[in-house]
Amino acid sequence: MADTEQQSGSSHEDDKPPSPVSFNFMVPKKEISMVPDMGKWKRSQAYADYMGFILTLNEGVKGKKLTCDYQVSETVEKLLAVLGILDRWIDETPPVDQPSRFGNKAFRTWCAKLDQEADALVTSVLPSNRHDAAPEIAVYLKESVGNSTRIDYGTGHEAAFAAFLCCLCKVGALRIEDQLAIVFKVFDKYLLVMRKLQKTYRMEPAGSQGVWGLDDFQFLPFIWGSSQLIDHPTLEPRHFAEEKFVNEYHQDYMFLECIKFINEMKTGPFAEHSNQLWNISAVPSWSKVNQGLIRMYKAECLEKFPVIQHFKFGSLLSIQPVKP
Repeated sequence: MADTEQQSGSSHEDDKPPSPVSFNFMVPKKEISMVPDMGKWKRSQAYADYMGFILTLNEGVKGKKLTCDYQVSETVEKLLAVLGILDRWIDETPPVDQPSRFGNKAFRTWCAKLDQEADALVTSVLPSNRHDAAPEIAVYLKESVGNSTRIDYGTGHEAAFAAFLCCLCKVGALRIEDQLAIVFKVFDKYLLVMRKLQKTYRMEPAGSQGVWGLDDFQFLPFIWGSSQLIDHPTLEPRHFAEEKFVNEYHQDYMFLECIKFINEMKTGPFAEHSNQLWNISAVPSWSKVNQGLIRMYKAECLEKFPVIQHFKFGSLLSIQPVKP
């Protein structure tokens, strides 16, 4: 439909951006069912597009504060409204009394609401000529909040949210000039909602390696957050282990926001409860931290079968091999 309008060359279309390329939208499904399938994933268009998206944003936020000036488009405002709705549902779905301390079953009620409403929420964000993409893109939104059976959350769910944003870029809802707002507004708000979910429903960390992992729940804000700090005149990696620096600068830097949350949630010496991060604080520069975290993300998240077996592939993030 959009393509035929474009070809007709009608004058009222001329002042609009060109329609995005055409897709045969489909409901995404799992394609990685055994360890040998991981090769398909690493050769896939989805892997190339996903990693390209992460690295583009990594470059875009380099040396910039959360509080800097940037454009906030209508689509970004709509995404923030969607996240605001998810936040409100948490208030409307209080935890239930149950014998087990972790994994409050009220989370399943909250998830059922999202399952029901996801297509409509995504449609509200999409341009009118792309409403047909909603069922495909909504799958990634539903996957991004945690698992309702296990009542857990981990880096695979976080990756689903990044995939959701990547799909919105692919259909032209988000644009190149939205880069800073995608990380500083949308992803930052997503983190706040996820932290509220984790605390409210006492969610288990999915696949956590405890003190030997980077963080129980998130990874991407450490990558983008370390990029923000590259070439900072005074803050060095060693400073994030000191609470006074975290308290002073967390509003400007995503990395320090994450450290602040860890400090609030965990007790005891930092070196004991977050050993990996403690080791990272000894790295001499933020650019080296950033490069190391990207390598670690590929190795510990994107190349791990237990994470990627849950990833879903459609027309926008395709399992097909990258075209030579």
